[in-house]
Amino acid sequence: MLYYLFEYLENEYQFPGASLFQFITFRAAMAIIVSLLISTIYGKRIIGFLRKQQMGESIRELGLEGQAEKAGTPTMGGIIIILATLVPVLLFAKLDNIYVILLIVATLWMGVIGFTDDFLKIKRKDKEGLAGKFKVIGQVGLGLIVGCTMYFHNDITVRQEKAVSDTEQVAMSQDGSDFKPAVKSTKTTLPFFKNNEFDYADLITWISPDLAKYAWLIFIPIVIFIVTAVSNGANLTDGIDGLAAGSSAIIVLTLALFAWVSGNIIFSDYLNVMYIPNSGETTIFITAFAGALVGFLWYNTYPAQVFMGDTGSLTIGGIIAVIAIAIRKEFLIPILCGIFFIETLSVMMQVSWFKYTKKKHGEGRRIFLMSPLHHHYQKKGIHESKIVARFWIVGIFLAIIAVITLKVR
Repeated sequence: MLYYLFEYLENEYQFPGASLFQFITFRAAMAIIVSLLISTIYGKRIIGFLRKQQMGESIRELGLEGQAEKAGTPTMGGIIIILATLVPVLLFAKLDNIYVILLIVATLWMGVIGFTDDFLKIKRKDKEGLAGKFKVIGQVGLGLIVGCTMYFHNDITVRQEKAVSDTEQVAMSQDGSDFKPAVKSTKTTLPFFKNNEFDYADLITWISPDLAKYAWLIFIPIVIFIVTAVSNGANLTDGIDGLAAGSSAIIVLTLALFAWVSGNIIFSDYLNVMYIPNSGETTIFITAFAGALVGFLWYNTYPAQVFMGDTGSLTIGGIIAVIAIAIRKEFLIPILCGIFFIETLSVMMQVSWFKYTKKKHGEGRRIFLMSPLHHHYQKKGIHESKIVARFWIVGIFLAIIAVITLKVR
C-alpha cells in the first residue's frame, strides 16, 4: 500500500525520500519494526481480550511438573502472530506479487483451520478439537493450491541457461538483457552438491522425454507432503513455553537471507544460487513474520502469558513450508527445520515401537519417557526454560549449517 503511494509521489512530485520504498532492504526493515511494535504493544490487548472471553487452555493431566499452573492461560495467541504479520505486509509489500499473494493465502488458510480447532477445543472443554481428518484435508488443500500455483502460474519462473538462436542472441544484446532468460521450470536446489540443481521432471523423463509435461503429477504431491509435514511438525513442537515461536523465528530469519539472495540477480550470480525473479519481495513478508514471532515471544516465554494454540502453530508450519517451496529450498527443510523434524520423528518412533511391542509381547513399550521429545526431557526433571534454551541453540546451529550450504558443495 505505502509502496504504491510513495511510487506515485516520486513519479508525480519528486517527493524527497520516496525512492527509499523501491529498496527491498528498507521495506523489510520497516516491516520487522512495525510487526514487532504491533505484536508487543497490541499483543497485550489481544491477550486481555482472550482472557475476558474466557479463551483459556484446557490442560490434560500428563504428570509434568508445573502443568497444572498453566490451566486457564489464554490460547489462540496465534492471532497476534497473524495480525502482526499481515499488517506490515499490506503496508510495505507489492501486493500484486504472486509470491506475496501465495503467502497471504497460506496465512489466512491455515489460520482459519487452527482457529477452528482451538475454538472447538475451548467450546467442548477437551483436547480433541477439530477432527484430524479435517486438519489433514485443510493442509492438503493448501498444498494443492501452492503446488498448482507454483507449477502453472506464468509469473513463477527461474533464470537458467537456455539454448537460443543467433537471431535471438542479437535481439537480447540489443535489448540489454542477458542470455539467461526466465523460464518455467520444475527445478529446485539440493544442498551440499556441486551441481546442486534437481529437476522434478527427471523422476519420470527417464522413462520417456515426452513425459516432461506430466511433471506436475510428481511435483504437486511432493508439495502437499511438505506442507502437511512441516505444519504438523510445528504443531507438535508447540508443547512448552517459547519453544515453537523461538525455533520458528530462527528458521524464518534464515529463510529471509535465502529469499533475498535468490531474488537478487547480483548476489545469486556471485554465490552461484538459482535466481528466482520477483522472489525477493518475499523478504518483506518473511521479516514481518519474524518480527511477529519475536514480539509474540515477549508474552510466550516462561511463564507464558498466552499460548499460540493451533491458530499459531499450524499457521507457522504452513508459512515456513510455502516460503521454502517458493524459493526452491525445500530440500533444506530437514536441516533448517531440524527441531520440527526430530520432534515429529520422536512421536513416530514412540507410536510405532509401542504398537509393535504390544503386538509382539502383549505389552506396549516406549523408547522415550514421553513424546514429543521435549516432554521426554521434562520427565527427566529438566526445567522447561532450560529445554527451550538448548533447543534454540540446536536450532541456531542447524541454521548456520543451512547458510553455509550457499558455498559448501
